Amino acid sequence: MLKTQKDKKLEHCSSNNKAKNKKNIIVGLSGGVDSSLSAALLVESGWNVEGLTLWLMKGQGSCCSEGLVDAAGLCEDLGIHHHIIDSREIFEREVIKKTTESYEKGFTPLPCSMCNKNVKFEEMLNYALNKKDFTHIATGHYARIKKSSYINKIDFKSFVFKDLLLLRGADENKDQSYFLYSLSQEVLSRLEFPLGEMKKEETRKEALRLGLRTAKKPESQDLCLVEHYGSMQTFIDKHIEPKEGEIIHINGKVLGTHTGIQHFTVGQRKGLGIAWPEPLYVKSLDRKKNVVFVADKSDLFNKEAIISKVNWVSIEEPKQEIEVEAQIRYRSNPVKGTLVPLKNLDNPTKSFKLIFEESQSSVTPGQAAVFYKGEILLGGGLIN
Repeated sequence: MLKTQKDKKLEHCSSNNKAKNKKNIIVGLSGGVDSSLSAALLVESGWNVEGLTLWLMKGQGSCCSEGLVDAAGLCEDLGIHHHIIDSREIFEREVIKKTTESYEKGFTPLPCSMCNKNVKFEEMLNYALNKKDFTHIATGHYARIKKSSYINKIDFKSFVFKDLLLLRGADENKDQSYFLYSLSQEVLSRLEFPLGEMKKEETRKEALRLGLRTAKKPESQDLCLVEHYGSMQTFIDKHIEPKEGEIIHINGKVLGTHTGIQHFTVGQRKGLGIAWPEPLYVKSLDRKKNVVFVADKSDLFNKEAIISKVNWVSIEEPKQEIEVEAQIRYRSNPVKGTLVPLKNLDNPTKSFKLIFEESQSSVTPGQAAVFYKGEILLGGGLIN
């Protein structure tokens, strides 16, 4: 935390480097209030700030060309330089194409996580390091970074901690650490989260205090793909050809047809277009047979899941089983479980079996399983 008189205004900011050193920082600006306030607070605390907006798509939405206007205006108000990178090609390749491929395989992908990993942070950090004297980046995410000395390691004997820890944001309702499980120590060492210690209502008040043009701007509620295309259904229909198949109850009875497994997700109840005495839910999707399997709610529960492509953010990769709190979707509560390293897969160091203490409903392939211990994000991977 920052303790000097000069920096007391930023005591609520999560920062692992002192602004008094006049370090130079690039702030990612989407045109929304959170990123705007992050830039303003860093300017106020003495950082040498420049704004950077990634142009990801044409059209509406904070990640699209519409957001460039507010971002540019904010930088003009703050008296800082504003830069734009045309990232549409990499966004198309790393987010749109991979999202489409995931749906085609019967997965329910997490575009925000893909974008953070392969587009936003990589593009921002590369830009900062290629620009003379700029060594740090900042975003408006509600998350925190602390040095490992922040904790009493005696309480965490099962883990070998890395130098820096990624923590949940102080506002439990706005915490966005779930989407950041793919970050590396290199990125954490150069990253600032000015809003990490703040509550959402505080950000609005601070934005009004500073007279930011985005202070009253409505908060985005949807994925940028939804904002841009109008709905995820429209995005899917634009990128994936329909392919008729069957909807089958797990007891073997054919109940109807569908126009593509990409229109369904595990746990889905509405929009199935079938008749049955009791409510039915999507149990699984079979890509090879192009079948949607449905079942009663009681059949949706799983005791375990395989997690692949695991990235360990705050700890070294465990060689033995560990106890964790697993969050298997963004808005779900973490649940207790045991992670067991798998040694019989092609890439054993990246795959684990997650065994839940209590069976969980609608464990969805393609979503992220993120592992915590209290407020510390240990790592995460994809539900396979």
